[in-house]
Amino acid sequence: MKQAIHRLSKAVVLLLAFAELGNTKPSSPTDLYSDLFVAVQERRIFDDSKTFADAVPRKAPDSIMADYRAKPPKDDAALKAFVLRHFQVPGVNDAARTSLRDHVRALWPHLVRQPAPVVPGESRIALPKPYVVPGGRFREIYYWDSYFTMLGLAADGEDELVESMLEDFTSLIERFGHIPNGTRTYYLSRSQPPFFGLMLDISKNPDRAVQARRLKVLRTEYDFWMTGADCARRESACLRVVRMPDGNLLNRYWDDRDRPRDEAFAEDRATARAAPRRHAQQVYRDLRAAAESGWDFSSRWLADGRTLATIRTTDIVPVDLNALLWAVEKRIADGCERASDTACTRNFTRLAARRKAAVDRFLWQPGKGYYADWLIEEREPTTTLSAATLYPLFVGMAGASQAQAVADITQTQLLAPGGLRTTRKRTGQQWDAPNGWAPLQWIAITGLNRNGHEGLARTIASRWIATVAGTYGETGKMLEKYDVEERLPGGGGEYELQDGFGWTNGVASAILDRYPQLSAPSAPDNE
Repeated sequence: MKQAIHRLSKAVVLLLAFAELGNTKPSSPTDLYSDLFVAVQERRIFDDSKTFADAVPRKAPDSIMADYRAKPPKDDAALKAFVLRHFQVPGVNDAARTSLRDHVRALWPHLVRQPAPVVPGESRIALPKPYVVPGGRFREIYYWDSYFTMLGLAADGEDELVESMLEDFTSLIERFGHIPNGTRTYYLSRSQPPFFGLMLDISKNPDRAVQARRLKVLRTEYDFWMTGADCARRESACLRVVRMPDGNLLNRYWDDRDRPRDEAFAEDRATARAAPRRHAQQVYRDLRAAAESGWDFSSRWLADGRTLATIRTTDIVPVDLNALLWAVEKRIADGCERASDTACTRNFTRLAARRKAAVDRFLWQPGKGYYADWLIEEREPTTTLSAATLYPLFVGMAGASQAQAVADITQTQLLAPGGLRTTRKRTGQQWDAPNGWAPLQWIAITGLNRNGHEGLARTIASRWIATVAGTYGETGKMLEKYDVEERLPGGGGEYELQDGFGWTNGVASAILDRYPQLSAPSAPDNE
């Protein structure tokens, strides 16, 4: 009798508990999310259909659906980003996240590679010291990437790795006369934007013998870029050197080979076939030269502004390259002065002054208020406005009125909701709209700051960190590039979006070191 009463009491308790939850049948995800649910499942946003069915909403379903219908995602990437913003998705974004800064610090060991012997027949070039790779398909050290990586390493107290990577780059110049695009044999015919001199600014090594050795290899690298100066004085251009209309010498990107790139062989041959009126060898050279620029690929290099088959990189004098080489000339002059080498100091001071005069005369466009690239054959500037216009501010080459004009056009034309635009043109190439890139954010932030435009610099920093942090919160990843219009993962180009990612990590740490109040942004700064 007592057991029967006990069983009856438990049943009553359970009935009362269920009554508190309501007596209506709960809605399934199909009912709650209707057309959103159908879109996610039919477009296979997640491999397993059960994944989204088990997702946990971050706010009320009605509110989520109102957001969805107010601004429907335009493609699969945007749809996935919407879902990750509004739901905790099992196995995707439901793990506990550390802060962005702590995440970057934890990533560095995963991106470090140790020296290892080269297997005969492989393409890797050996290095003497440990180094940091970008991540993803980029398994080797890359030249200009590494400057931005090293900024973050220094901010995170990894000074030993900074010195280690400088030793690797010093070794490469001593062996090959320049720093190749990356440490693969198929990269040896070209370099990348010359940041080695700026890398030396990051070093804290006081050893005078080390400094003397590094100054020597910096001069060797400069000679690599200026090889061809003698024949350029007789012709319009030779190798990486260009004779401007007034006789002064500036530089262009180049590659010593004119065949398809090993790492993009089929793609380059397809591009050459799409350009039937041009010699294939010239197409290959221009593709390779664009790879040396780091902007592979961009409307900056395209004759029609849209089509890769019209690429003409070697017919262009780029503002970013010449700003960096001016910085190299200034650093060599300063190093020679510290070494009491008067003749060297005088020579490189003169070279820097002549380069600045040529940049001001031919690349600065006072009527438009920005620095433009220059067309060699047409003897006129290009019409493409790009983030490269900020390089003279970054290296300290711009005058006050030039910096003001560039700041103004950056504010009105290049500033996007999620950071700095690369260009305003949508071509499907990755160095065009809507993409933004970590190195260009840092160049803009630093250049604007050093020229007195701290407010705009901070706005770019705030918006960029919000984009990176938002995507990290949704995916747990640091990405190679981002869509700064929609604050989404970036796209376009020859390969899938990569995560890792060396220079994004580095710039994030450097920005958060400069602006610690941005450590946990919840939304972009809309100043």
